[in-house]
Amino acid sequence: MESQLKVFSGRSNRPLADKICKHLDLPCGAAEIRNFADGEIRVNINENVRGTDVFVIQSTQPPADNLLELLLMIDALRRASAERVTAVIPYYGYGRQDRKDEPRVPLSAKLIANLISRAGADRVLTLELHADQIQAFFDIPVDHLYSLPVFIEYFPASRTKNMVVVAPDTGRANRARGFASRIGSDIPIAIVDKRRPKPNMSEVATLVGEVSGHDALILDDMIDTAGTLVGAAKALAENGTKSITALATHGVLSGPAIERLAASDIDEVIITDTIDLPLEKRLEKIKVLSVSSLLAEAVFRIHRGESVSSLFV
Repeated sequence: MESQLKVFSGRSNRPLADKICKHLDLPCGAAEIRNFADGEIRVNINENVRGTDVFVIQSTQPPADNLLELLLMIDALRRASAERVTAVIPYYGYGRQDRKDEPRVPLSAKLIANLISRAGADRVLTLELHADQIQAFFDIPVDHLYSLPVFIEYFPASRTKNMVVVAPDTGRANRARGFASRIGSDIPIAIVDKRRPKPNMSEVATLVGEVSGHDALILDDMIDTAGTLVGAAKALAENGTKSITALATHGVLSGPAIERLAASDIDEVIITDTIDLPLEKRLEKIKVLSVSSLLAEAVFRIHRGESVSSLFV
């Protein structure tokens, strides 16, 4: 007998959770999450979950309360005898420290994976990890989706005739090549070779590839302070591109990002709703696409025990 499906949400991105539930034709589970006077988080699951298949939707971008809230919800559901708990993490925060590249630094991506597993999650569903190897940090199954189907749907053939797909650094070259091949077999790619003297700061060194006279599409997994993106756009503009569009799954948009984007050579910035974008950050040039249908389909297939491999594109 198939267990009942229930979906709960933390507070980091309730609008996305509501969209996912609408696609699934389910109400969002009844949970009360509030803070004590000192800021400590209190979680109450206000409906029976015994023997149910539960999915908890929560992005874990800073502040750290978003991560702690996810852990507390998983623990509460586990102690309430849910049959299975899946952590649905549209944006996996603390994922950028995924290797020990300096002395005496943490592997935060691994630490967070340990915390989620130890809290009681049976499975993780996430979208566009900063590095694919983060999946190996988990000792539980991980379904790692990509946002490419959402972006590909946004670009009809008429918009790709004069396009060049640009990787903002050498590490994204394979992703750029894969995206280019999906939207058109003859679309070229270019690579921005950058140097990063310290975190959140980059310097464009060399532009590899022909971009003059093309409509450039810069593809990345996230936009944080937008320094890398704006630097790449400047190099493209100086090399004669007709237009510049930036494409990123996660719109972190911290610090001076909005001011930089507003003053940049970028004509359009396309992100998804893995992180809820506050009103004060909604520039006219920023377009937000929803990943709710993609995540809802994955939730449904996981619940039914069906393959989700066709979504791994």
